[in-house]
Amino acid sequence: MAAVTRQGFATARELGIRVLASLALAVAALAPAAIPAWAAGVTFGAPAAKAVYGESITFTVQLDRSGPLARVELQLGFPGGLGPLVVAVPVTNAASQTATYVLDVSGSGHVVPNTTIEATWAAYPETGKPPVLSATQTVHYADTEHDWRTLKGDVVTVHWYEGDQAFAQRALAIGDKAVKDTSALLGVDNVRPVDFFIYADNDSFRKALGPGTRENVGGEAHADIRTLFALIEPSAIDDAWVGIVIPHELVHLVFGDAVENPFRAPPRWFNEGLAVYLSQGYVASDRSAVEAAVKSADLMPLTALTGQFPTDPELTSLAYAESVSAVDHLVRTYGQEALLKLVDAYATGPTDDEAFTTAIGKDVEGFEQGWLDELGAPVPQEQGPKPAPAGPVPPGWEGQAPGQPTTPPGATDGAPASGAPPTAAPTQAGGDGGSTGSSSLPLVLLGVAAVIVVVVVGFVVARRRTPAP
Repeated sequence: MAAVTRQGFATARELGIRVLASLALAVAALAPAAIPAWAAGVTFGAPAAKAVYGESITFTVQLDRSGPLARVELQLGFPGGLGPLVVAVPVTNAASQTATYVLDVSGSGHVVPNTTIEATWAAYPETGKPPVLSATQTVHYADTEHDWRTLKGDVVTVHWYEGDQAFAQRALAIGDKAVKDTSALLGVDNVRPVDFFIYADNDSFRKALGPGTRENVGGEAHADIRTLFALIEPSAIDDAWVGIVIPHELVHLVFGDAVENPFRAPPRWFNEGLAVYLSQGYVASDRSAVEAAVKSADLMPLTALTGQFPTDPELTSLAYAESVSAVDHLVRTYGQEALLKLVDAYATGPTDDEAFTTAIGKDVEGFEQGWLDELGAPVPQEQGPKPAPAGPVPPGWEGQAPGQPTTPPGATDGAPASGAPPTAAPTQAGGDGGSTGSSSLPLVLLGVAAVIVVVVVGFVVARRRTPAP
């Protein structure tokens, strides 16, 4: 009888295990099906890229998979960037396919030639899990519209397509000397190589630099890719301005090496003023421009020249003149050692006031006041947005009417600008808006848990009532 009882208990236990297993399967079936339970196998082929100068760069890769994917992305690393540009790339449900992304390099997406881009594909089998990465591909985006010739110097390499060898040798000699002199002055050792591209026609030059290039620009340095672009016709190689524009732009590159840090850049007036000071000095034309601005009370404060210079040609020229004037004042008043100390200070990424206090014992305001006092100029008046003159407004004008309270941004009539709006109960996507969404899942799971508790309790009671053998 005892054996029968044991056998009966064993049968009940097996039945209970089966019930629990069935309940476990039921619970698993109720879990969201969007997240795969296992990582899909992913294999990348060799990445490829095709660049069309001035238009686009097309990135492709063969992608094979044995299961679902959460997402696929392309990570593009640009020179000087703190991190990659990450773009999502749509893929199909096919097991084998070619993933494609087209990078627009025209218009607002312009990329200057001689830029090297690193491309890495990433596939995520599950959200929140590490991705499967492809091999990293290096893409060199270049100007392919000209038959470039190359002449290599000590630091500078000249690329040109019009003019003879003597033309390139003259440009190279100017460039190498400028880099050597500036690096020696600023104490920069082991200056990295510089590419110098000389354009002989305005259209090609503007296309290389992009649609936002100002009309008065004849040269431009890009420290992130160690490249100088200049517009020099072969017949103008012996002109005096060529001996200025090349050193000016190369000073920017060496200065960039001297103050390179991931935190802050020096003010624009200091960068440009130093380039003018070292390439041509504080010449009479710049002195006259500054003196005239003092007399007419049009002198701009240095704080207004921290970022971009004015777009008006006359104000642009004045900005350069004021910048070199301030650098000249710095050197004459505090000495060349103070200039070098200021450059060294900026290499650690401080604020402008911290850098100037370290170098000369005064903040920017104190330095500027000494510069203004030497010029005999009053403190420039700050200028900013001004109210529109009284009179009729254009058709369709939707500005704020005089005398009415200003509506905060993002607010609408009768609604506050801040505060969280009431939220509706979540509904299942694609449903009828009822309560059949994910909010019902906790109740179902609670019911399943109650059944499990009842079964377990039943086992315990049955076992206690079973006599011992």
